[in-house]
Amino acid sequence: MSPQFALERPESALRAALIVITVFTLGRIIALALSPIELYADETQYWIWSQSFDWGYFSKPPVIAWVIAITTGLFGDSDFAVRLAAPLLHGATAGFLFLTGRTLWDSRTGFWITLTYLTVPAIWLSGAVISTDTPLFTAWSAGLYCLALMRRSPSWPAAIGLGIAIGLGFMSKYAMIYFALGTGLAIILDKPARQALLTPYGAAAAAIGLAILAPNLLWNAANDFATVSHTAANANWGGDLFKFDELGEFLGGQLGVFGPAFFVLLVVALYRAVRERQAFGEHALFLAVFIIPALIAVSAQSFISRAHANWAASAYIAGTLLITWYLLNGPRWRQYVLFGSIGFHSVLMITLMAIAASPALTEAAGMSNSTKRIRAWQETADVITAAGMDQPYTAIVFDNRNVFHQMQRYAGELDRPLAMWLRYSGPVNHAEQNWPLAESFDGEILIVSERPREIPRMREDFASFTAAGEISIELDGDKTRDFTLWRASGHQRITRDEAYENRWTAVDAARDAD
Repeated sequence: MSPQFALERPESALRAALIVITVFTLGRIIALALSPIELYADETQYWIWSQSFDWGYFSKPPVIAWVIAITTGLFGDSDFAVRLAAPLLHGATAGFLFLTGRTLWDSRTGFWITLTYLTVPAIWLSGAVISTDTPLFTAWSAGLYCLALMRRSPSWPAAIGLGIAIGLGFMSKYAMIYFALGTGLAIILDKPARQALLTPYGAAAAAIGLAILAPNLLWNAANDFATVSHTAANANWGGDLFKFDELGEFLGGQLGVFGPAFFVLLVVALYRAVRERQAFGEHALFLAVFIIPALIAVSAQSFISRAHANWAASAYIAGTLLITWYLLNGPRWRQYVLFGSIGFHSVLMITLMAIAASPALTEAAGMSNSTKRIRAWQETADVITAAGMDQPYTAIVFDNRNVFHQMQRYAGELDRPLAMWLRYSGPVNHAEQNWPLAESFDGEILIVSERPREIPRMREDFASFTAAGEISIELDGDKTRDFTLWRASGHQRITRDEAYENRWTAVDAARDAD
């Protein structure tokens, strides 16, 4: 079927885009309401943040917490309400992408951009969870739309919108820095962007963005730059460098994030956009500068250390615009790739998500390793609660922040305080920052450990430390979630100085050698 069908008329394309956005958004909301999958640990951490307003949190800027506070405040504290903003924000992002496609090209292209975005593999998955990428994408797409308007005809509404989008983008996730880099490259390489931004309009946009970000910067300054330090620590440049296997894994992951055909052809389109410049398309280079920085930076990060596949996901906002335009134009086979990819991504991801929702299907499909982090958290919390209330413990202590946060979410009957044992000299996550086991603590506690390697270190911090049992929670297939329990008292944290770390490094090395 020709992609022209009834979309040549702008009002028809707009109506079709609105229908598609509405159908996908409502469908994803219904799927969330029916989903049996509990929150995974990062979602729970964001929910915990949402319980108290602040301008920043240990590892992320504040928008994710604000969004969850709004949805749970309106619709209750269910897992469904925690995740509700995800499909709504993706619908808004799709709307901004339609508007950008219409501004750069035409309404028909805008419609296909909308459908492409909503069916990209990463968006199928992201629509079912709440993450910092979700509000980032909305802010990014809004900023790109305002920039597209300013390139065509600078105006105060577009400049103000751009500033708000930049500010909220940074308040969602610091990956918005790639948008700032792209804007700087656009000023250098794209004449319409340069003419629009090197003006009072551009200065106003920058000032508004900085004003919105300022409270988070002040919060970081008052909290020893906790979020910035965590972001830098994630880079993990301290180990062995130059890892070809990590680079290959990251690039292979992009086939799953954006789609195999889309990613390969996006690289081709980027090459042509840079090599052929205006001859390839008047907007191609403008879009390329918002794609290339993230892909190059995160690829380099993966080569030096490690990188998760989604760390470059922001590149695919402009990537969706460029790849859809590229595939709609030129030889007929490109359109077949576009339509085929949309269908393939949809069928594949709906199938995988249906399998993930069913433990029986998960086991039959051999996907149990992929679902172990989203299963049986209520059961886990119930069993740990029973163990903690079996004796008059004064606290229950954990060595894994994920388990700790899930207990905060799902252990509704527990009347014992929860705390985190500190492995290092200071906190390295939100749980350790806010609920550390006191440096000196005399009461008898129950330790729930998921990290056997830490037990010898932990034992040194206590006057009494005896085994109290084990817990094994069955997950999908043959997977289990295992804990050892320890009864301990007389906590006095040993100083984590250089001598301490060197001693335990030698112990670990000797154990690994055996």
